[in-house]
Amino acid sequence: PAGGLALLLGVLLWRALHGAPVTELSGDQDFQLFLQRNLEFTRKIRGDVAALQRVVCDTLQLCKEEELVLVRQDLNIAQAPLEQCHKRTFQAETCFSQIRAGLRIYHGSLATIQALLPGHTRMVETLQLDMANLSSNIQQQMEDLGLATVTYPTENQDPLPTFSSNFHHQVGGFFILANFQQFLETAYRALRHLTSL
Repeated sequence: PAGGLALLLGVLLWRALHGAPVTELSGDQDFQLFLQRNLEFTRKIRGDVAALQRVVCDTLQLCKEEELVLVRQDLNIAQAPLEQCHKRTFQAETCFSQIRAGLRIYHGSLATIQALLPGHTRMVETLQLDMANLSSNIQQQMEDLGLATVTYPTENQDPLPTFSSNFHHQVGGFFILANFQQFLETAYRALRHLTSL
């Protein structure tokens, strides 16, 4: 039963993190296939975000984070939490839930980027579509494993950040992409960690 698989997954993750050999999970072909596919998918999304970061650098001349740190303090740009994906107490269920919640937050905040770069709407929309697909892949896998899933309503999206000036809007867009890239790197490492169990 699916509940048994979720329990097995929890036990295996716990044992893997505490140095015990793990062979059972690597035998779950479907789970390993899911991880490999979505590692590739996450890598593609990271590449798309990096391409948007290059556009922001070329178009708006905003390239270096250290030059913008002082302005960042005036902006209310939150980083989506992923602490459940790299704590010593790693749990697949909470990590997957945090990845999905973060994808939802960044999906909405990409509207800020779209407003900044109207000539690159197609790039932003492709990225949003990929993010939605990655989120639904994770939800499907959680359901297959019998893990609890939380579905977030799409209609009451988080409010977009407001900016007091065009420059703040540009810097806000820069940091949304920088935060999203960090978020994706952590998510990627979490998925890779699961493949090595």
